[in-house]
Amino acid sequence: MNPNPLVLGGTTEATALCLALSEAGLRGTISFAGRVSRPVRQPLPQRVGGFGGVEGLLRYLKDHHISHVIDATHPFAAEMSANAVLACAEADVPLIALSRAPWCAGPGDKWTHVPDIAGAVAALDRPASRVMLAVGRMHLAEFAPNLQHFYLLRLIDAPDAALPFPSCQIVQDRGPFTTSGDLALMQAHRIELVVSKNSGGAGAFAKLAAARQLGLPVIMIDRPAQPARRAAQTPREVLDWLNHSGTARGV
Repeated sequence: MNPNPLVLGGTTEATALCLALSEAGLRGTISFAGRVSRPVRQPLPQRVGGFGGVEGLLRYLKDHHISHVIDATHPFAAEMSANAVLACAEADVPLIALSRAPWCAGPGDKWTHVPDIAGAVAALDRPASRVMLAVGRMHLAEFAPNLQHFYLLRLIDAPDAALPFPSCQIVQDRGPFTTSGDLALMQAHRIELVVSKNSGGAGAFAKLAAARQLGLPVIMIDRPAQPARRAAQTPREVLDWLNHSGTARGV
């Protein structure tokens, strides 16, 4: 029986995996949370929107006869990942995470680690500065307590509500980005500080490389805790797991 996997997507790794699945002649579906209005086109059928918690995902797995689940969501999508673990355990469906390693500070980096978004907000309780705020559209309102700063916001989609910032600039763009491009962007806006989630991967690292070259401090938001689960680093590992997991339920 051929596998019928569900890919929980939203990352460059998910896109690479879908291409690998398609080239291997495997069917399956990729699901997006719907946070971006125009997801990257995939070679597999796709669905958009939430499942309705653990119960909704469990119902989807059963109704669509899903054989395997690959969690290739963003490292900060902790709730979706936790729901996937619980639903797959209940449905007895094998689960694997396609994850990417977090970024680590290197020579010349000036990083201050904070545990979460609230920690980043607290760290910005400081004199006015020009800040590149790279936290995604969903968290912008949480930075309203610090209106003294100028904020450079790079977003895929325009905000769907008025922003609380009296001084900001929105740049609509989609990665992957280049170090030279981010250097030019930061210099053009006279950026003095970068706030970033520790997303990992190559597509968004350019801003950190640019900050290093410019000698800028970075407030780095650490990843949330993830549930225990099997993990792979590459699409090839996921394909091998699909081919050999059998009834071992991904263990």
